[in-house]
Amino acid sequence: MKLSARNLSGHKVATPSYDRSQITVGIVHFGVGGFHRAHQAMYIDRLLEQRLARDWGICGIGVLPGDRRLRDALRGQDHLYTLILEHPDGTREPRVIGSIVDFRYAPEDPVLELLADPTVRIISLTITEGGYNAPLSNVFGLVAEALELRRIRGLKSPTIVSCDNICENGRVAQQVFTSCAQATNPELAQWMQENTRFPNSMVDRITPVTTPEVVEQLATEFDVEDAWPVAAEPFAMWVLEDDFSDGRPPLELAGVKLVDDVAPYEAMKLRLLNAGHQGLCYFGYLAGYRLVHEAAQDPLIAEFLRRYLDFEAVPTLAPVDGLTEFKDQLLPRFANAYVRDTVSRLCAGASDRIPKWLLPVIRDNLRADRPVTLSAAIVASWARYAEGVDEQGQPIEVVDPLAEALVPLALSQRDDPTAFLANRTVFGDLIDSPRFVEAYCWALDSLHCEGARTTLRRLLGT
Repeated sequence: MKLSARNLSGHKVATPSYDRSQITVGIVHFGVGGFHRAHQAMYIDRLLEQRLARDWGICGIGVLPGDRRLRDALRGQDHLYTLILEHPDGTREPRVIGSIVDFRYAPEDPVLELLADPTVRIISLTITEGGYNAPLSNVFGLVAEALELRRIRGLKSPTIVSCDNICENGRVAQQVFTSCAQATNPELAQWMQENTRFPNSMVDRITPVTTPEVVEQLATEFDVEDAWPVAAEPFAMWVLEDDFSDGRPPLELAGVKLVDDVAPYEAMKLRLLNAGHQGLCYFGYLAGYRLVHEAAQDPLIAEFLRRYLDFEAVPTLAPVDGLTEFKDQLLPRFANAYVRDTVSRLCAGASDRIPKWLLPVIRDNLRADRPVTLSAAIVASWARYAEGVDEQGQPIEVVDPLAEALVPLALSQRDDPTAFLANRTVFGDLIDSPRFVEAYCWALDSLHCEGARTTLRRLLGT
């Protein structure tokens, strides 16, 4: 049965019990990909089920060419979609989400007055790390133009909430948005500094790309014809700084943790989950794994990750509520066979990821004279992966913004073991640390001579 508002009562899966016709838009979101639909939109749907957020419905805005297809798909089913939670025991838990009530494709649909409307009190973003490196893109230009309309009309500013997986995402968003305004309209930049809030946030839910198999399984198992469902793991977390320009929905009643300082939670996630993924993906790929759960179920890789988490990552973290539980859930989350995340997805963009997620762990441990052996091995596994050939002699597609510079360095490292590490743009002064370089070179030599699995055994002493 095709998913639509008219057919909701006929579906066998959980559907919204609230009256969607009574919902007004209070949140505009840029970047309506799978993660937003599995995460922020899900939290608002929870509130709507409690009859607590009728004026906080979501309107998505797309600015990229591919967003036209998403707009058409969502419009064709009244902006409804199915979120499928993939439990480790194989249970699939689908629910139709109704919190997105509109979607507009900026090159074709009117968006400026929507963004300037005082009923829109939050503008949120999931535009990926790279999106913040293009301050003249449509997102920043559109928002600046709308904020200028608010300024001259004497209206309040919306809160701008970055939900991207970057360190201090609120501060980064503030810097980019205000810099964009400063370049063309200093009065607006000053108004933003005085009126616009940019709370930091930490977000977490493993959400693979929707595949045709997900669409087909939903139709076959649950008789739901959905053009763009999203599958995700059951775990979800959102920690958000409680700092808003013009009010907010009662997110704490949907399970969001509202705090004064997100930084320790952010460090927890980046240094445990994200860096842990880096510890898995290069060793896993070199060992022949292509799906994350298969690599995570390998006892060698699992024990390597466990020791990295316990002995190198956790000692660098401030104690926060839930730290031990978060850490202990990671390996079971990675090993969930029904999420079917790919190793290659985790390997992509390492030059953006490792400096933000893993190198801070290494630097903290070097300063405190704590162990760095396992972290150094993760960096070495990336360097070996970046050679572009696996242990069976098959080519590896190295997807990285710095691939043109890094792959030639990696290819030269059999003769010059520190060639890759010498790239100070990525690694800064790590090459000047004899203790780190020694551990790194040992791991890289072992990867070259013995391969990934034997290197892991040697690291673990087994």
